[in-house]
Amino acid sequence: MKAVRALVVLVVVCLFAPSCGEPPSSPVAPAAPAVAMPGLQAHGDRRERPAGLLRCEDLPYATKTRTIGPDGGRIRVGPHVLTIPEGALDAPTRITMTAPTGRGVNEVKFEPEGLQFDRPASLTMSYANCSSRGRNVPKGIAYTDDDLDIRNHLPSSDNRQSRKVTAKLDHFSRYVVAYADYVIAW
Repeated sequence: MKAVRALVVLVVVCLFAPSCGEPPSSPVAPAAPAVAMPGLQAHGDRRERPAGLLRCEDLPYATKTRTIGPDGGRIRVGPHVLTIPEGALDAPTRITMTAPTGRGVNEVKFEPEGLQFDRPASLTMSYANCSSRGRNVPKGIAYTDDDLDIRNHLPSSDNRQSRKVTAKLDHFSRYVVAYADYVIAW
């Protein structure tokens, strides 16, 4: 009976302790080197998110293509917005922004993949449809691979009131709302 009680206490402590699965609660943590997180793991018919990504209700699939030139412009897909400033592109460029669905995270991907900007673009992503668990922990935007393994956390600004995060991008890839490694104030 003592062993069962000890096991129950251990499980309860692990569920509520930051070191057992919750991200740190410090509002500002030092920048850390990019670390790949475990990929998606099959679990019956469901797919589990890698550690560090917010659990979200799926948004409808959305995609938009626009040509943006040296004068800059914006693309909105669902609640997410990409803003490209004047001077970021040398020539008109056909850009596609897609918000995939079905993986339980808020993610966007861009084409042409790898496009580099002369001046950073700004990506704002909503997490209004995400779990409120860890609501006091800063959120950010992470650069991921196709399996949602985190490659790098971007310095991000978390507006908890609007439940949106913003980060500067210097290239196109796949981005996801995640628990922040660190946050900045712009």
